[in-house]
Amino acid sequence: MAVVYSDHEPPQCSGGHVGMSTGAGIDVQRRLETLIRDFRANEPPMPVVVLHADEASDDGKVTNLVEELYTGQDTHGTRCAVVPAQQEGPTEVRRAAGLVRELGDPRRWDSRHSIYRRYAFPRLRLVRAIEDAVGELDADWPQAPSAAGSRGSPPDPAQQLLDQLARQRWRPKGAARWSSGLRMFDMAHILPASLVAVLAALLARSHWSVALASGTGFLLLLVVLDNVLPGRAPIFLWLRRESRWFMTTTFLRAAARGRPTDVSLLRPARSWNAISARAYDVAEALKSGDDFQLQLYVLALFEDLRDNHRRWSWDLRGFKRPRPPALFLPQLTEANGGIELIKAVSDVRSRRSELDPLLIVAAARGADVPRLQRSVIQGPGGTPQTWYHEWARNLRAGQSPSRELAELPWVLKVALPSGRLVPVEGLRHCVRTPSRPTVARLVWSLHAMGLVGVLLTAGLAVRAETLHDRHCSASLLSANEDTVKRSVPHGRTECVGIATGDVRFGDWVPKEKAEDQKGGRRPGWSLADLERAIKKANAKVMGRRDSEYVTIVYAGPLSADPEGGSSPLKGIEELAGVHLAQSVINENSPVGLRVLIANGGVDMLHQKEMAEAVAAYADRDRTLVGVVGNGRNLESSKDATRILRNADLAVVSGTNSATKLAQEFGNWFSLAATDEWQVEQLGLIASQLRKPHRRQQHAVVLTQEDGNADDLYTKEQAEFAMRMLKDQGFEREQKRYAVKGGKPELLSGSEGICGGGSGSTVIYFAGRVEHLGPLMNQLDTDSGCENQDISILGGDDLSKADFSPNGVGVGSEVTLYHSVLAELERAEEQTAFYQEAAKHLPGLSSQRLSPTTPVLASGQTALAHDATRALHAAATRSGGSHTRAETWVNLRTVRLSGMATGTIDFTGATPYKNRKGHSIALKEVRRGDSVSSRSRVLCSRLAGNTQPLTEKECAIRKK
Repeated sequence: MAVVYSDHEPPQCSGGHVGMSTGAGIDVQRRLETLIRDFRANEPPMPVVVLHADEASDDGKVTNLVEELYTGQDTHGTRCAVVPAQQEGPTEVRRAAGLVRELGDPRRWDSRHSIYRRYAFPRLRLVRAIEDAVGELDADWPQAPSAAGSRGSPPDPAQQLLDQLARQRWRPKGAARWSSGLRMFDMAHILPASLVAVLAALLARSHWSVALASGTGFLLLLVVLDNVLPGRAPIFLWLRRESRWFMTTTFLRAAARGRPTDVSLLRPARSWNAISARAYDVAEALKSGDDFQLQLYVLALFEDLRDNHRRWSWDLRGFKRPRPPALFLPQLTEANGGIELIKAVSDVRSRRSELDPLLIVAAARGADVPRLQRSVIQGPGGTPQTWYHEWARNLRAGQSPSRELAELPWVLKVALPSGRLVPVEGLRHCVRTPSRPTVARLVWSLHAMGLVGVLLTAGLAVRAETLHDRHCSASLLSANEDTVKRSVPHGRTECVGIATGDVRFGDWVPKEKAEDQKGGRRPGWSLADLERAIKKANAKVMGRRDSEYVTIVYAGPLSADPEGGSSPLKGIEELAGVHLAQSVINENSPVGLRVLIANGGVDMLHQKEMAEAVAAYADRDRTLVGVVGNGRNLESSKDATRILRNADLAVVSGTNSATKLAQEFGNWFSLAATDEWQVEQLGLIASQLRKPHRRQQHAVVLTQEDGNADDLYTKEQAEFAMRMLKDQGFEREQKRYAVKGGKPELLSGSEGICGGGSGSTVIYFAGRVEHLGPLMNQLDTDSGCENQDISILGGDDLSKADFSPNGVGVGSEVTLYHSVLAELERAEEQTAFYQEAAKHLPGLSSQRLSPTTPVLASGQTALAHDATRALHAAATRSGGSHTRAETWVNLRTVRLSGMATGTIDFTGATPYKNRKGHSIALKEVRRGDSVSSRSRVLCSRLAGNTQPLTEKECAIRKK
């Protein structure tokens, strides 16, 4: 442990210390460093080391030795304080008390090489504050003033003290407003305020930013009230660490006089009375100025130093301070009160069971040594290790008051022989314990925490950015995971999933493109209007006392891609039907209906992700019984239906004409006629277009290329159309057109149809309605199609076209035949659908509605309404709510008459087979006398009617 330098020049210790110049100094320094080394691993008892010379003539050398020790320890990083030779005070005890009082200034312990922050002395400051308050009161306090010259009742001495302490803010006189300690991290001081702020924010249920701002502002207000405003006691004074010590230390128990001594957050009045009474008792004792004052100061100093080196604290400060504090008294005299201080230190330590870290080294004159009675006295010679071990052994019994003159058991007096006080010529020793940085200092330090804070801030920023980029609603640390963002090809962003929390899909639809891109048709209401109405209806049904309700999810295309020709019109019209059904049900049913909205993206291209979000939400909400919608037949429809099936959710679609979904999934129910059956019914038209005098008659099935491989509707339409045309005796050919930028390229297809007058006059258009307008325009302008009668057949998707003057135009030589999923006109007399729509749908209250009303003519709203009513009927069979599995089973027992499309009858639906009884109509569209088109129903069936259509019913007008 000792490093010996043998150079002629005095060697330098780290930090500029030249080492110890005498043998006695080397011995004492080695012992001190051994204690410091042991302090890193445990808490050894720290003696009061009193050094004195054998001969009075060497007293000055001992003083110089202690000063060298102080310089060395200061250089090594020990927090040291040195006691001056003179101290003000009328008596030796008063001077000793003043000495300890001054040690409560953290600057007295500063060192150029010490690590970690300054010491804090809150307990010593509290004692000083009480003593200063006593000094500011009348000289005869706490005695009541004489009756002469006084009026009324005499003032209460206790209240006088409290008033003075309040004026001082319970701080020492002239002390700074802000202590050297980190008051914000005194959890006993700030925790109550934090709890109040957090509870206030939680009760307010406000937005997180408002809650954070209000909570932070409230905390700052409490800090200002607690530390700045004059003339009052700090808030939660009794919960501060110094107050808890003040109330619980056994040293002050004798002065309690039977008053309460416990403090509690839940009992503020009792706690305040307890600390007020204790302050008065202590003030009375301090007024006397006897040994109690000095010992109380010493006790407070020890407790503060113990707290400053507490290892398992919030900042691990004990691990960061591997060297104990040291107090050096180069001159132990009556003039500075040093002897009385040492006696008080020994007395206080003897009365306490805890160890404190303070190491005291003093130099005493030979004449003053007898005043340090009954302490361990080491004669000349021996080793420092022997000195300490013998002192520690005697300490066990030396503290016993039964021992004769057992006054100073904590004092270790070391006599230094003259020979060891002689300077060592040409040789100096630097003795220092190796001081590796502790793990706590490296890991739990301001720099490390700063680095961690930077990394954490960067991580939070990255996470927040990631959450913001991925989810539709995200904050700094969390996000609504029920919805995600997805890119639309033309630079837009859509929100996909199930809307919960504050997510509204209407916020993601471009307002400047509200009209339908497929035909110029405008919806009768906006998506935002419907979302607000559904939210209001949900709140109403959930807010009813003892309300019983079930939840369904509408799943549809609620995103827009104006540049790509896609609009949310279909989804908006279907959602209007769902909301209409909700309004009617909640008015008339004891079991209410709550509706949630799910978006499958543009053209339902993200319906698999949507289904996953719905299934995940179903795990959290037991009231969810099924899904309405999923109205677009795509390759991903199978995956979406499978996901919902695994979540025990039935799907009731109003408009999805998929043929194979019902055959593969038992949870699939649809009101729409299947593509296969629709094409079979169109065969009644095709058979009439067959010219019997021609042995071979060509027909073209026009469909888009496989670029949109997910669109199963066009594939099934083309497949079933090729089969149907073959059955009707046509020579059929399939042609494909490309779609680029949302626009179809139909030039090559039309040339094959009309080229040279030899082309076919029968076309089955197995495409989407958004491509019908360009096809009509191409046929109308192609010179090869002049003077030819062209018949176009198509599926139910064409029923969404708007054939008004501003919509899709039909060529003069073109007749369009298409299927419609809902026969609305014949069902009008049997349903209250239109009256309820005028009553509940936004913006329709002043209109007389009918099947020909533009906003309802497509049948999308009617079909979604009927699907919702059927699902709710299954979920509430026999007047009570059912689980989702029971709802799935109950659907096959549902039969509802008087619906918008007829009678919804699932009673004959066999699992894994397509049912019968769909609503259907075959329509003919021709150009009228003007540029507008005229359409008429050739034949139809209401929902629930299983009678097959006949060619006679569906007769066409031949030109």
